[in-house]
Amino acid sequence: MVTIEVLTWSNFKKWKEDVEFAMEIANVNLSLVTDKPEDLTVTSTDDDKLVHAAWMKSNRICLLSMRRLILDHLKSGLSTDCTTKELMTTISERYCVSSNADTGSLLQVLLNIKYDGNGGVRVIRMVDYQTKLKALKVDLPDSCIMHQALNTLPPEFSIIKANYNSQDESWYVNDLISRVVAEEEKLNKEKGQVASCVTGSNSPKGKKPKIYNNKVAHGTTKEPCPSNNMGPNKFYFKKKCDHCFFFARRKVTLRKIV
Repeated sequence: MVTIEVLTWSNFKKWKEDVEFAMEIANVNLSLVTDKPEDLTVTSTDDDKLVHAAWMKSNRICLLSMRRLILDHLKSGLSTDCTTKELMTTISERYCVSSNADTGSLLQVLLNIKYDGNGGVRVIRMVDYQTKLKALKVDLPDSCIMHQALNTLPPEFSIIKANYNSQDESWYVNDLISRVVAEEEKLNKEKGQVASCVTGSNSPKGKKPKIYNNKVAHGTTKEPCPSNNMGPNKFYFKKKCDHCFFFARRKVTLRKIV
């Protein structure tokens, strides 16, 4: 199933391509690519009759389809008694954008293509615009595309630029694509390793338990520990914690029972 937009002034090129594609898929494009055959006569052969019938059917279907895909106010001036091929020629002469405008827009897009994280696809797009410009008789050499692609790479790809500038032989476009893709994979891998290290360094560290010296013997919970300068009847006690099993010192005052 092919979806075709209604013809406007700005979309003629795409409209024409879609119509031709749809008629080709439906196998009714005979009238688009061939002229009208001669009228049948008594001397016409069976093959002539088959060709004539197929062309007439194709012409009828294509004319109906094309006219349905044109806005009503744009149909003025278009002949109603013509073949499909003649109608397409008339529309082309009226709405086709000049080659100079096409050349200017293609060159502008080509020179403004920036690196978007996928260098291989970017170079392929540049080659595509190079091919379209060549069809408009603007032949850009591969070396021009090569320099434009290298000059618009970010600083991370400086090693590729240095390798290209240090060699006398020019690279092919496929060579550049493979080198850029390989360098992208290397950079992405390095970024992943750096991110992993940063994530590990920011993770919370477990606190080391505080170690107390002079632990009491196993199985005891309290041990009086006399302390100097505390006065009479005052002692430090080492109390065993029920949770961490370490001993903490606690000062208590012993009161004399009278």
